[in-house]
Amino acid sequence: MTPDQAIVDALPRRISHPPLAWAGKTPDAPALREGDIEWSYARLGAAVRRMAERMAGLGVRGGDRVMLVGENGLALVTLMLAASELDAWPAIINARLSEREIDGIRDHCRPRRVFYTDAVSPDAAAHAVRHGAEPLGDPDLPPMAVGPLLEAEPEPVYPDNVRQVGALIYTSGTTGQPKGVMLSHRGLLFVAAISGRQRGLHGADRTYGVLPISHVFGVASTCLGTLYAGGCLHTVPRFDPKAVVRALEEDGVTVLQGVPAMYAKLVEHIHATGKPLNAPHLRYLSSGGSVLDLSLKRDVEATFGLTLHNGYGLTECSPTVTQTRLDSPRTDTSIGPPLPCVEVRFVDHATGWDVPSGEVGELWVRAPNVMLGYYRAPELTAQMLTPDGWLKTGDVARLEPDGCVSVVGRIREIIIHSGFNVYPEEVEGVLASHPAVTLAAVIGREVAGNEEVLAFVQLAPGQEVAEAELKAWAAERLAPYKRPARIVAVPALPASPTGKLKKGTLREMAEGLLARGMQEHKGGTNQ
Repeated sequence: MTPDQAIVDALPRRISHPPLAWAGKTPDAPALREGDIEWSYARLGAAVRRMAERMAGLGVRGGDRVMLVGENGLALVTLMLAASELDAWPAIINARLSEREIDGIRDHCRPRRVFYTDAVSPDAAAHAVRHGAEPLGDPDLPPMAVGPLLEAEPEPVYPDNVRQVGALIYTSGTTGQPKGVMLSHRGLLFVAAISGRQRGLHGADRTYGVLPISHVFGVASTCLGTLYAGGCLHTVPRFDPKAVVRALEEDGVTVLQGVPAMYAKLVEHIHATGKPLNAPHLRYLSSGGSVLDLSLKRDVEATFGLTLHNGYGLTECSPTVTQTRLDSPRTDTSIGPPLPCVEVRFVDHATGWDVPSGEVGELWVRAPNVMLGYYRAPELTAQMLTPDGWLKTGDVARLEPDGCVSVVGRIREIIIHSGFNVYPEEVEGVLASHPAVTLAAVIGREVAGNEEVLAFVQLAPGQEVAEAELKAWAAERLAPYKRPARIVAVPALPASPTGKLKKGTLREMAEGLLARGMQEHKGGTNQ
């Protein structure tokens, strides 16, 4: 048995167990921070147990779904861990979703109770009022609101960590409809333990937790990874570059994780101040959630004086599949090799056979962190999970000679132009390497008998560039069939609260612009 497999076999039964264990081992060590409030592990443990008592008194049973509508803070972490103690399923929902989205998820997951972190989130407060929630009013717990008791059938409870759901994370994915991804306690703890160990997390770390806990990157890697290691999580409800810089300078932050869009805004802010960054304790930076382009990686590393690590994952894998290593820093944008105990295959999407080594195929994953399935969607689950446990990611990738994985695109996002496959990520990387461009997004649009490549770019503050110049830049670096038919600058690319680009919104924008003949954009991309 390998040391990594031994760790997997020894994982606790529930995601709440590691922080509760630290409450006994290191009760005075810092565990959570919200603004100027800092909780020790003893304080966190007491709050989790108290919240579990209150939940049980409010009618929550094992197997019930408990919907948590909120943003990062003491309340959200306490609620999630308390639900775990009761064997309830925490359905963690970003309060910044619209009324329609929140109500749709509520109707789908059929929760026993809905809790709202209204003190740290104006959006959660608005949803609480709309749903008739009342203040919990417990002086031993952070402020929050609780909705009325709802009719709900509990799901089966399993004593092991393999079959019991540790979190229900909703994602729209490529279908446009919310899907409830059932992640096991083992899968979440696997990422917390194995990914955290490879990041060198330890009890003295202070992690800046701005990635939403409602997102799998934020809950498993950032939140649970820090608490598993006995470190301190600084819970931050929303990203603000100025606040990040202050925390790096004054609060002893050692670990920063984010998505590329966050890093782009952070670098812009630091450069705009004209003042070098002073982050004396920062030791680790990582990016995930969307494609990292090389120019941004270089800008971040020059600004911070540290390697920007990278990785790849998806909600259905809790989320981490690959990750660059501390002892092997990369100068490229590699996403690194698979985590220990993670198996990968590269499969021809048409035939179902593995492709020859080094060739491109659909990435399949089998590992302890693969989801249990989609809640109340067995047919969709069967499309994604094979009977022997392989998850079909929908991403097109290949294995490099050095053992690292390279993702070249998504099966559903491949643009077929004149019979050739165009991978949006490649075109986006070329456009984002232009000095005036901060971010780029590429989509396909059906035209008569073909698909054309359309690109949207977000320019750096104060920059202007003509469409013709960007097209010339692309022409020097891309084959003719990969070159965008149009390149349109927008003030900001549409993104989710986690910074993930909303390509569906871009397609709607493209149709609107093209319907008007893009008259306002003729002659250049200046905005």
